[in-house]
Formats: sequence, structure tokens, C-alpha cells
Amino acid sequence: MSVPVIAGLGTAQPPSASQDELWEGFFSRHFTGTTRSLAQRIFANSGVTRRQAAVNPLLEDVSDWPTERRMRRYQVEALPLGKEAVGRALTAAGLSAGDIGLFVVCSCTGYATPGLDILLARDLGMAADTQRMFIGHMGCYAALPGLGAASDFVTARGRPALLLCAELTSLHIQPSSARVDTQQIVSHALFSDAAVAAVVVPGGPGYAVREVTAVTDTSTADHMTWDVTDAGFRMGLSPKVPQVLSRHVRGLVDDLLARHGVDSSEVDGWAVHPGGPRILNVVERELALPPLGLAASRATLDEHGNCSSPTVLLILDRLGRATPAARRIVMLAFGPGLTLYAALLDRQG
Repeated sequence: MSVPVIAGLGTAQPPSASQDELWEGFFSRHFTGTTRSLAQRIFANSGVTRRQAAVNPLLEDVSDWPTERRMRRYQVEALPLGKEAVGRALTAAGLSAGDIGLFVVCSCTGYATPGLDILLARDLGMAADTQRMFIGHMGCYAALPGLGAASDFVTARGRPALLLCAELTSLHIQPSSARVDTQQIVSHALFSDAAVAAVVVPGGPGYAVREVTAVTDTSTADHMTWDVTDAGFRMGLSPKVPQVLSRHVRGLVDDLLARHGVDSSEVDGWAVHPGGPRILNVVERELALPPLGLAASRATLDEHGNCSSPTVLLILDRLGRATPAARRIVMLAFGPGLTLYAALLDRQG
């Protein structure tokens, strides 16, 4: 049985703006009264210096748009971004679109039918018998179950699979007239847009996917929500999320590593989803990581913000391009459920 290997990654991002520009040029006016000073502190302490936006609020204010208009714009913006990421991943893997047996698309920021999976398969020239899977509303951890499904297909069928994570969080700025709470301010201070694609093949050089695993604490299901409203999608984010992660992350990682006879000291790459600075601090503490253990995650948060599902793949790309590249990587991502996902990769060839 062939080992599934990530043979190529491709990233695509819309134009960026600095956090200071976004604050001064838009959000300082979006938040008013006593909320404004709180928002300014949250923006300043977000760990984000630059973010990317397909629909930049400095140029175009979507906050009063109805959801229907936002969804139409999603299709316009997401298609070329996804195409760019997929094209780069296929080139890196040395494959064509016609070689792909399964196409997995993850996105929670836009919906349409036919969706990105069908439209991109058509535009890129995938075969008529290419199977497709769309993963929606899993949020920030969706890349890892997507990677798991792609890897299982490769193992079972011996054919390449393609994973695309594409998110346009910039389409979901809430109206200034909406109920404003700390959760909303935090999401407006952190989230960003990106698309990342990964090609998974049977064997060869690249990062072998050894296992994808998860744990869900359904007693905290209300801690992270993503509600469809008449004014876009609204984030609910409890300040208790770091506490829940602190209860589960060590056991999840220890059990994963133990099943493969690996000690945490043998992991030289940690791709941890940066849900925010507090999330990274909790993971660093609970896993007793070295001082620079989460350097790639913090640098990704600083340069790109929280892009939801593509973010952990952006970190993987950074670790793979480092000198020297990481040899063994643990990926961690968190989202609604509350759900924690983990994957173990090691470099081949």
C-alpha cells in the first residue's frame, strides 16, 4: 500500500494592507463610542501586522451588503484565487489537472451551486471521472479532515488527489449598526483571505501523511460559532476557547506521537493554527515547546492574519521552505465543536 505524500503546495493571496492602515482607514470609524478604544487595543495586540483582503474595506465597504450580494461576490473573487493556488500546486508536483482522481475543496466563507469544485474542475481541465468533495462550515480546522480524505483516497485508489482551501473572510464584515461585542472585534482584527492547494500522491518525495486524528468536546459546542445572517456570516468566539484547548491538546498530541513511536523532541516543525496570540501561547505552554517552536505560526499570523482553513497549510509551506526544511511536522488546527485536529507528517526523499 502506497504512503500518501504531499508532493506540491501552491499559495495565492489577494493584495495586502497593514493592520495600522486598516484601523486608521476603516475600523476606527466603524467602531464608535466606548467600543472604539477597546477595539483599538484589540487591533494593536492581535499579533497581526499585515492582512490580505479580496474585498479591501479601505476601497470598498461591504458591511451593509445583504448576504446574497456577498455570496455573488464570493464566486467572482474565489474562483481566480483558487485557480492560482491549484495551478502552482500542480506545477510543484509535476502533474496536470487531468491526473487528479479526487478534488477536495474546503471553504466556509461562501456558498454557491455549482460550487468551486465544479467550476475549477471545468476551467482547469480535470477529467470527467474526477471525484469531488466539498467541505463547508468546518471553519479553521477544515484543512486537516480535507487532507485526511485526500490521503485515504490516495492510499485506497493509488491515484493523486488535490486539496484546496479557499476563504474570503473579508466579505463578512458586520454592519456598524449590528450588536458589537468583544468577539466581533477580535474576528475583525484577526481574519484574512487566502487560498492554498496541496497535491497528494502515492509515494515519492515530499511530506508523507502518517496520520490525521481528532478530538471533539461537544460540551463546549457554543464556544465557537459561525452563523449565517441577513448581513453575512457572524462569528461567535468565546474567551474560554484557550481553556478548552489546554484540556485536550496535550493528550491529542501525545497519543498521536505514541502511536508512531515518536517523542515530541523529535518533532522539528510545528504547524499550529494561529487562532490568535492566546491560542499559540496555550499550545506552547501545554506542549512544553522550545522558545522558537511556534516561530512559523507566529510569523504567519503576523504577515497574513488568521485566514481560516488555509492558514495551517500556509505554515506548512513556510516550514517546508525553511533552511533546513523541517523533517517531521505536527499540524494542529482548531474550530467549531470545539474540535481539535492533528496530523503527523515526515519528509521523504
